[in-house]
Amino acid sequence: MVAPRLSALGNCSRLARGFHAIRSYATSSSSVNPIEVSHFNALASTWWDPDGSSRLLHLMNPLRHDFISSCHALKPHSTTQEGLRYLDIGCGGGIFAESAARLPNTATVTAIDPSMDVIEVAKQHARKDPTLQEPGRLEYFNKAIEDLEVPQLPKEQYDVVSLFEVVEHISTPAIFLTSCLPFVKPGGWLILSTIARTWTSWLTTKVVAEDVMGLVPRGTHDWSKYINEHQLRAFFEAQDGWGANGGMKVLGCVYVPGIGWRMVAGGERWGNYFFGIRRDP
Repeated sequence: MVAPRLSALGNCSRLARGFHAIRSYATSSSSVNPIEVSHFNALASTWWDPDGSSRLLHLMNPLRHDFISSCHALKPHSTTQEGLRYLDIGCGGGIFAESAARLPNTATVTAIDPSMDVIEVAKQHARKDPTLQEPGRLEYFNKAIEDLEVPQLPKEQYDVVSLFEVVEHISTPAIFLTSCLPFVKPGGWLILSTIARTWTSWLTTKVVAEDVMGLVPRGTHDWSKYINEHQLRAFFEAQDGWGANGGMKVLGCVYVPGIGWRMVAGGERWGNYFFGIRRDP
């Protein structure tokens, strides 16, 4: 494999180009990439196999909940974690959506994904748990974020909007993120996880994970689409009404073979990381 060429100007300007695209294209343009959808359709049947193609996602799921809890605990606007409404964007087969729906402090989970095959797998798996059949507890929709009706009232918005392992599969991340923002209620959180674009992440996610160890199928990741933490920070600093009074949190995480995922402070500078931003109350 030939190592990718680091182009600071070209790659680091991807979100900036996205800002221009926001001004240049209609808001109805879709974030859905047919190639990405086809790739994940092919993985749908093994989504719930804990030793299959989504094994790393199963192992990472507890850290997702830990990170969300740590965001809610931030002062001075700590969030009461009762009756929470979740919107899980790019939910895949429902690993996070199901686990969130089972939490005692959850009111409802709405989960969307553009892959019809993957959504069908999610629905079939959820039918195995009677507690998830309660009306409104967990609802799956084969839709992209642009297909959802934009909320007009805070009661229609969500306490948590999650984007786990999604933005690195989007060609125009700024447009996509802008489409997600209206769904977060005042005081609510947009929570995502993604991968920094560094030499280390190329080596670990492309060479080791895909080519050497086969931890994920080849072609799962496109290194050129990875987004660095400072790019996300710059994007949200340019938005009005986000992240005030300490309402932003970033934390790296690393997968250790034989042990699992571990949170690592500073890991956002070179590999996988979580990013949380609160909409100002």
